[in-house]
Amino acid sequence: MAHLFKKCEDFTAVRDAINAGIYPYFHQLESRQDVEVIMEGKRRIMLGSNNYLGLTVHPEVIEAGLKALEKYGTGCSGSRFLNGTLDLHIELEKELADFLGKEAVTTFSTGFQSNLGIISAIVGRHDYILCDRENHASIYDGCRLSFGETIRYKHSDMEDLERQLQKLPPDSGKLIITDGVFSMSGDIAKLPEIVALAEKYNAATMVDDAHGLGVIGEGGRGTASYFGLDDKVDIIMGTFSKSLASLGGFMAAKKYIIDYVKHTSRPFIFSASITPSSCASALAALRIIKREPQRVKRLAELSTYLRKSMKENGIEVRDSGFVTPIVPFYTYEQTRTLLIGKILFDEGVYVNPVLPPATPATECLLRTSLMATHTEALIDEAVAIIGRVIREHK
Repeated sequence: MAHLFKKCEDFTAVRDAINAGIYPYFHQLESRQDVEVIMEGKRRIMLGSNNYLGLTVHPEVIEAGLKALEKYGTGCSGSRFLNGTLDLHIELEKELADFLGKEAVTTFSTGFQSNLGIISAIVGRHDYILCDRENHASIYDGCRLSFGETIRYKHSDMEDLERQLQKLPPDSGKLIITDGVFSMSGDIAKLPEIVALAEKYNAATMVDDAHGLGVIGEGGRGTASYFGLDDKVDIIMGTFSKSLASLGGFMAAKKYIIDYVKHTSRPFIFSASITPSSCASALAALRIIKREPQRVKRLAELSTYLRKSMKENGIEVRDSGFVTPIVPFYTYEQTRTLLIGKILFDEGVYVNPVLPPATPATECLLRTSLMATHTEALIDEAVAIIGRVIREHK
């Protein structure tokens, strides 16, 4: 065996979990991504999807994808920079820019690639990134790909963020990056304070709104809109794989910033563009969100209902103080978390385990997330199962 692969051979965590019967990953989905799914031959209530508005099964979204396949074929076979730009891409970008109140938008092939492409292009040598400790992994990888220096501040701790800003040269380039809605906890960033500090210390701001778009703000316009700071956030990044029911990502900003990224970002220039069907599906989903803002309101109502129901059933919810569809509950220890997750799966409820390094070792969680198309009856059924399983495994 080549020495390079020794670490692979020594990596036993997967085998140990499989042997213990509590391995939680790569379950096979055999139906559409909906509030109820067939997974490995059995009905499960889906409380682990980011399909927040339930649009992956909307007939208009499906029809748009099919028509794009028929018109454009299966792929673009090239980068947006060269032969891979469709009129559909331009149409989607214009409508997204208008929806978010920004001058321009450019799209990327995935959400993860969006953060890689934006951060690595914008942040250069002698620049600084100030990064919330609970930001998404793609932000951290984007920071590593840049030539700037990354400084982490304590999660949503504005005093710590200011301390870090005070240490930096006043005339240096500085970018404060935060998730809008944090994907594991459901917390919302303290954006008013972040924007105020950015103005005080001459820094730029970037919000990853992957879990905010379609979820909070006016008609689902995201975190900046939620706080009335649409013109104060310099860069908004988002994804199509959640509320927009497709695959891909985007960056919204002033046009000169977008032009710079489109011509300097290696992840953008050297990647094939979003497939026609993904682009058309995202565009159709966006139009539904604009036409039916009540979906966002319904999602908030169900999120409040789920939190209340869990508390009434003695389930210890991690309460962020905000109404988002991400509702984690504590299971504390890793093996117990995996065991409860496995039992819930067997009982017909799919949830996501949150383990180290995403949490401290003694604060493991099971993360639930809702769709606007869930019903109170489905939530009641799922919560009754969750409450019973937790009581049986104290």
